[in-house]
Amino acid sequence: MIRVVVLAGLLAAAAFAGAVSATASQDTGGQDSIDLEALRSLYKCPTAIPFPESAPYSPQLATLGKMLFFDPRLSGAKNMNCASCHNPSFGYEAPVELAVGGLNEPLSRHAPTTLNMAWVTPLFWDGRAADLEEQAAGPITAPVEMNGKFDEIIATLSDIAEYRTWFERLFPGTGVSRETILTAIATYERTIVSGWAPFDRWIDGDEGAMSAAAVNGFRLFNGKANCAVCHTGWNFTDNRFHDIGLYTDDIGRAAVDDSMPGNRHTFKTPGLRDLTYRAPFMHNGSVADLEDVIRHYESGGAVRPSRSEHMIPFELSDRERDDLLAFLQALTAEVSETPMPNLPN
Repeated sequence: MIRVVVLAGLLAAAAFAGAVSATASQDTGGQDSIDLEALRSLYKCPTAIPFPESAPYSPQLATLGKMLFFDPRLSGAKNMNCASCHNPSFGYEAPVELAVGGLNEPLSRHAPTTLNMAWVTPLFWDGRAADLEEQAAGPITAPVEMNGKFDEIIATLSDIAEYRTWFERLFPGTGVSRETILTAIATYERTIVSGWAPFDRWIDGDEGAMSAAAVNGFRLFNGKANCAVCHTGWNFTDNRFHDIGLYTDDIGRAAVDDSMPGNRHTFKTPGLRDLTYRAPFMHNGSVADLEDVIRHYESGGAVRPSRSEHMIPFELSDRERDDLLAFLQALTAEVSETPMPNLPN
C-alpha cells in the first residue's frame, strides 16, 4: 500500500541522515573520512515500483494513462496536455522559469518534475495533494492551467470508440468517469522512473563509471556541502519542506498549512535525478543553472526566521565546486527514451 511505502520512506530518511552523520568527519573539510562503502547501500535504487492496492499495475492501464497524459482533449481549449508542463525532453518539467497555462499566461511556479513520483508524497511544491490521483485532477481543472471540465472530458472520451472500449475493459461497469481517468493517469505517472545513471553503475561496484572528480563530489555532497541532509537516498529527497533562503514572496507550504510559523517560504525538496535536463531550478525557476544552484547554497540564502537550520553558509574552492557539479551531472540517465503514444480518434 502507498501509505506503507511512505512510512518506510520517512523511516529510511531518518536512518539515512544518521548514517551520513556516522560516516562523515566532524571536520567538514576532511572529505577523505567519508566512508563511501557505508554509503553505497543507502543510494541503491529500488527494484519495484509501489502501486496502491486500489489500482494495481497492469500494462494496459498504464498505456491508457499514458495516452491521457499526452491527450490535449483533456484541456478546455484542446490546446495542452499534461506533457505541456511535464515534458520528457526536459526531465518531465518545462524549460522556462514559470509554467505556462492554457491561456498562454505564466503561472506562479515552475513546473515540478513527475520523475519518480511513485515514491513521493505529498505532491506539488506546497504538498497540497496527498497522492497522484489528487495531483492529476488539479492541473486538469485549474482555470489558469488546462481549464478542463470533467463532464465535458467524460463526454469527449466516451465518444471515441477505442477509449470507450478500453475504459469498459479495465473498469467494468464504470467505464469513463472522473475517477477512472485519474486512476489511469496516476498509474502511468507511477511508471515514470529515471533511467540508469553513471552514479547507479558506480553504486553497483563499477569503479570506472564515475570520474574521480564526481566521486569527490559525492564526498562533498555527503560532507562539507551538507546536501544529503535533505536530498536523501536514491531519489535524493527527504519528502519534506524547507525554506532554503530564496528571495521570494511565495509563502509556499504556509498557504496549505499555516499551523507553524516555520512553514513560511518552505517548499518540497525535489529529487535530483536527470538534473541536466531540468533547468531552470527552484520553485520559481529563479536559478538558471547548476553552478548557480551550488553558489546559492554556499551563500546560505536569505536570513529569516523560517530559513532551514541546515542553510549554513560555506565556501568551496573552484575545484570542489567543479567536483560537486560533476557528481550532480552523474545523476542523469545514460539512456532516456519516451516513445509518444498514438492517440485514438
